[in-house]
Amino acid sequence: MPDDMHSSADPAISIAECSTEFITELIAELIAELRNMLGHSAVISDVADCARYVTGARYGAGRALAVVRPATTAQVAQLTQYCARYQIKLVVQGANTGLVAASTPDASGHFLVLSTERLNRHIQIDVINRSVEVDAGVTLHDLNQALQVHGLCFPIDLGANPSIGGMIAANTGGARLIKYGDVRANLLGLEAVLLHPAGTILDLRAALRKNNTGPDLKQLLVGTSGAYGIITRAVLQVHRLPQQTATALVVPRDQAAVLELLQILEQDCGEFLSAFEGISGQAMASVLRHIPAITNPFSPEAVPDYCILIELDSTMSPHKSGLHLEVLLNQILEAHFGDVITNAVVGRGKDLWRIRHAISESLRGEGKIIAFDISMPRSSLIAFRQRAIELVEAHYPQLQIMDFGHWADGGSHFNLVWPHAASLAYDAAIVNTLRAAIYDMVVHKYQGSFSAEHGVGPYNQTYYHRYTSDAAQQLAGDIQNMLDPAHLFGLTWFGKAKVGSNDETKTEMKT
Repeated sequence: MPDDMHSSADPAISIAECSTEFITELIAELIAELRNMLGHSAVISDVADCARYVTGARYGAGRALAVVRPATTAQVAQLTQYCARYQIKLVVQGANTGLVAASTPDASGHFLVLSTERLNRHIQIDVINRSVEVDAGVTLHDLNQALQVHGLCFPIDLGANPSIGGMIAANTGGARLIKYGDVRANLLGLEAVLLHPAGTILDLRAALRKNNTGPDLKQLLVGTSGAYGIITRAVLQVHRLPQQTATALVVPRDQAAVLELLQILEQDCGEFLSAFEGISGQAMASVLRHIPAITNPFSPEAVPDYCILIELDSTMSPHKSGLHLEVLLNQILEAHFGDVITNAVVGRGKDLWRIRHAISESLRGEGKIIAFDISMPRSSLIAFRQRAIELVEAHYPQLQIMDFGHWADGGSHFNLVWPHAASLAYDAAIVNTLRAAIYDMVVHKYQGSFSAEHGVGPYNQTYYHRYTSDAAQQLAGDIQNMLDPAHLFGLTWFGKAKVGSNDETKTEMKT
């Protein structure tokens, strides 16, 4: 901003404090200064052009002062210093695939969206170290395309195509977590820009698996939704591409048999088990109704009440090792046919995974989704599912239960749908009551988490304050206050609940 811009006001005045008469001139000068700093094409101010940056991946939309797209870490640092000087609030955004509104601005119009999409030029692969240094704006798909040439992959399996920086900020897990771990488990180092002192570049990019020289500071930025700093580059551990896989869609005898089967596979397949995903019959039926290219794999038999998608993988070639995973999987399933399982389709891996990845898309065709991203000790999953189904059927008969989940890591997407054709119109108050009842059950009865994968953002902020201990909130808030004393970063607050917050409204937007 020009030096004389605040000649009649405090030089640290916030845009939120400006009068209506002054705001248009203020924004125009702000955009001009940002373009001088970053280049004309790096700043987007047209409302139509900003639309995709201010609209959530699945729901919710806000407004932004503008969208800025720095291309280097130095530009991010310069921008951060500028925003701190003029108290301009920032929302950091990667590929904008998150589901808790941590990467999209609110409706105030006071936030500047900092998109990392132009931080996407650097992918440096160290084949021997089995690591890669990568810009935060590089997408998962593009990273894996580059790694594939070297027989490597970053095996976090997701239904979306997020940026690497966003994956770190959310600590994404995905369907193959049981074998490969989440992002946190595969992060060797990172580079980030801090807001205090403004523009400080924190360089923690050592590509080391062992480093006990003090606190592991990079972990402060993992899973904190961008509230502790702007990730600009990361060093990741990568893995060898599997040389063989075996896939099956299996019908368990009953719900108790699901965990019996999991224990059998862990005993007999060991490290080869890479995925164990539950799919309810209602969820599969929705896929078949709304995705015409996908057919019932059990045809001519009906869709089962519940099934499990199993995957084994190995980096060992079957020709060199003599181990054939599909033969192994067939042998295990046959040994337990009629006892633990009642039906199975083996092979057709891509077709079976298409069913799993199409569930979320198909549910939108059924009605309004009431999504639950929860986790608990996997020994509690059967009891939770039965109790939750009983609750919904007894008190919310208008809802359809279309759940799926990661049984091997204790995760469940206990998704409900309020049908378009329901006799009772969608009611936000009813949904909030239901959501609180399910979360209370998960956290208090089964010692679980209300957010297994999606992180903490404005849409579930109220539940963070409801279920996180005072001591944990105090510590997390103290760290956030230290790193961002002016509270310029993002919309997520990790301290104790603020008086007068509008968390309930934000939570309802999630539904």
